[in-house]
Amino acid sequence: MTGSFFALISRMRNIRRWGLMRNSVDENIQEHSHMTAVLAHALALIRRDVFGLEAEPERAAAVALYHDASEIITGDMPTPVKYLNGSIAGAYKEVERAAMEKLLGLLPEELRASYGDALCCRDESINAIVKAADKLSAYIKCVEELRAGNNEFKSAEKQLRALLEASPLPEVRYFMERFMPSFGMTLDELTAGGP
Repeated sequence: MTGSFFALISRMRNIRRWGLMRNSVDENIQEHSHMTAVLAHALALIRRDVFGLEAEPERAAAVALYHDASEIITGDMPTPVKYLNGSIAGAYKEVERAAMEKLLGLLPEELRASYGDALCCRDESINAIVKAADKLSAYIKCVEELRAGNNEFKSAEKQLRALLEASPLPEVRYFMERFMPSFGMTLDELTAGGP
């Protein structure tokens, strides 16, 4: 039904992430997408303002905001299942693409082109930043879970850290060095010396 796009988007809060793992704090795809958008925006700003490379922070944030919107229709498939083998990964990518097209079809015709880039971005430089932000968001979740004493996330934290440390994007290394250490701090430590 045309016009139901935003009602469906609001249901992102009902899709739980990390379904195969015990969580200290549950996370849904709406929360994850918000953090991914914040991180994509930051990575693009770092890319542009620190390294002097071309980047579109606002576009990166918009694409990140909708990067998991297909899961409203598909649900969240756990990473170990999604990437079990090439056939499953390929088939799931096709399912995700079809879900994004279905969501796009729920918008009035005059808005589809504008939302098309956010839902089905084909710009590889933007997608690389969003993918890195997605991994950073997942890594932050792991760090927070480990800080809460939940060792269920130990293996995922190690794998994600290795992926992020191997990233070819200089903005990812910059973020990891400058900003990640603060995610292990308490509120009092974070606000010490402030007003």
